[in-house]
Amino acid sequence: MAETLRVAVEVALPTLAGGVIKRRPAAMAVAGKLQFDRAGVRLLRRLRDRHYGRPLKLRVPGRSVELALSGADVKRLLAGTPTPFSPSTVEKRAALGHFQPHGVLISDAADRPGRRRFTEAALEPGRPLHELATPFAHAIAEEAAFLPRAGSLDWDTFNVAWWRLVRRVVLGSGARDDTTLTDQLERLRLDANWAYLHPKRRQLREEFRRRLTEHLNRAEPGSLAAVIAEVGEDTAPDQVAHWLFAFDAAGMATYRTLALLASHPAEQERARTDIGDTEPAQLSYLRACVLDAVRLWPTTPMILRETTEETSWGPAGTTVLIFTPFFHRDPDLPYADRFEPDLWLDGRAAENPALVPFSAGPAICPGRDLVLFCASTMLANLLRHHRFEQASGPVLSPDRPLPATLDNFHLKLNLIG
Repeated sequence: MAETLRVAVEVALPTLAGGVIKRRPAAMAVAGKLQFDRAGVRLLRRLRDRHYGRPLKLRVPGRSVELALSGADVKRLLAGTPTPFSPSTVEKRAALGHFQPHGVLISDAADRPGRRRFTEAALEPGRPLHELATPFAHAIAEEAAFLPRAGSLDWDTFNVAWWRLVRRVVLGSGARDDTTLTDQLERLRLDANWAYLHPKRRQLREEFRRRLTEHLNRAEPGSLAAVIAEVGEDTAPDQVAHWLFAFDAAGMATYRTLALLASHPAEQERARTDIGDTEPAQLSYLRACVLDAVRLWPTTPMILRETTEETSWGPAGTTVLIFTPFFHRDPDLPYADRFEPDLWLDGRAAENPALVPFSAGPAICPGRDLVLFCASTMLANLLRHHRFEQASGPVLSPDRPLPATLDNFHLKLNLIG
């Protein structure tokens, strides 16, 4: 019971307070100052040593809940998705049901395969360059051109440009300025942070769905909406709602990567040499930089699985928790607290099954390659004409351990050169 209380106070509550579905800037500012994730990592390391890496059964009234403490178990859990370890858990269904009740992530065993096939057909995982990479690259370059060419860059300014390009990539240029759509989604996601503790705004969800469907029905050439029109899927609006949700986290990862490059001159210069003069391109080093930013500060801090049958973890319905910051920042890793993009290029990351910036196994994020393309292409456009340096926020330096929790909302960068 004492260990369960420690996990609740030092891991679960800080994660929930920051906003699992939609980040809360005020809470993230507090988390950044107090470095909540550092305490969580230290606690799980002690628990791993005390229990020899075996899963920890948490004493939750009326529930069977286990906490994974070894990389081998992370690999087994994610490889065993969706049976016997389903990604559709009680908590996810309650949260995501606020805005995408038929999303693939919370679909049952009968509906999941078809929805997953549709998602993969549209997002093309495994292809570094999507078939629409050229129009996507043009949209990204145009939106990047609206960002400051001198002075400073803050999160709010970057985020406006990011959402414009996301709406263009997913829905077409006709949706570029439809901030109402994404504002509605934001409101629903804030409710989703409370999962089953907040009543569902069914009218708002229907208004959001109608607005989203109108954009999808245009099937604008050069956008994912056009691909959706060709592939076809009755629950497409729910799947697209999830893509928009995921692109929000991608924007955070992109801005954090820029902050890392701004504070690591050698890596910034190497990234600039990776850009070249033509787009679209794979931009391998910049992709590795984004991957390492997500390793350092996971946009999905808690991966959940629910058993569909009795297993060694417990009876059917057991919830299993994977706290990704612990596995990504394990103090035993030589690169735990430093920016190390090369580990995604030289095979070290592939050797560690607990490094899961986009999850892993059959339920790995189907949009990972598209996200990495958009993020690296945005970074290439920003770095092509400017160098950056950090202006404010926590110290990000190659000469000291990087913070365990990073508040991107209050980071500011200066444009130089």
